[in-house]
Amino acid sequence: MDQPASPPLLEMRQVVQRYPLPRRSLFQAPGAVQALHGVSLTVQAGRSMGIVGESGSGKSTLARLAMALEAPTAGQVLFEGRDLNALPPAELRAARRGFQMVFQDPYGSLDPRRAIWRTVAEPAAALEGASAAQQRERAAEALASVGLPASALDQYPHQFSGGQRQRIAIARALITRPRLIVADEAVSALDVSVQAQVLNLMADLQARHGITFLFISHDLAVVAHLCADVAVMQAGHIVEQGPVRQVLGQPQHPYTRELLAVATR
Repeated sequence: MDQPASPPLLEMRQVVQRYPLPRRSLFQAPGAVQALHGVSLTVQAGRSMGIVGESGSGKSTLARLAMALEAPTAGQVLFEGRDLNALPPAELRAARRGFQMVFQDPYGSLDPRRAIWRTVAEPAAALEGASAAQQRERAAEALASVGLPASALDQYPHQFSGGQRQRIAIARALITRPRLIVADEAVSALDVSVQAQVLNLMADLQARHGITFLFISHDLAVVAHLCADVAVMQAGHIVEQGPVRQVLGQPQHPYTRELLAVATR
């Protein structure tokens, strides 16, 4: 008998997100801005997906919902078939071990007052209750996996370059051994040569550990380097999605063609 198919790693079903606006007067109903309009996408394990679009298109809102940092106004966000926003707090906390995030600004995401090992190990301490000795050991393993020596454990963020700080941020995301990493403009603040190093690191982690990335970017070339699939966002809508070679090689939507034209100028 055939085994039932595994659910997608991440699935968004008709997700809507609205944010209330300040009330302009006592007698006027408060307005709202709609950041996402019925967005649906599926990320399969082992097939990293890129989300591309201009600033304000809804990419970062989608990232926050994928991480269950916000609940959608409507629709569902499922991780391995489980609706994250329907889980009791304890079960959501346990589920968070399976997905982590890397932010755009590596320096802003690292506490300048804490030694690197404490920052890297923080998710393991918060989500798994690891002892200090276990945290330090896990931090050393995570740093080694991103090409940083054990001597980095007791250093501080200001002692590293931008590319090294982003490696530290990736190590922090790796500490719980997640299956999904959401990377929100994770290389856009880096020089081009450093971008290439970090992207190659992510591709290596993908190959060695089977990590799937949801990669948020405005840079089509970066997405093409790392991702198997891509979704194009415009004004809170996904206007085109599919395999990278198909969408970027034979774009069907005018907005996708516009993004490609801008990228090649």
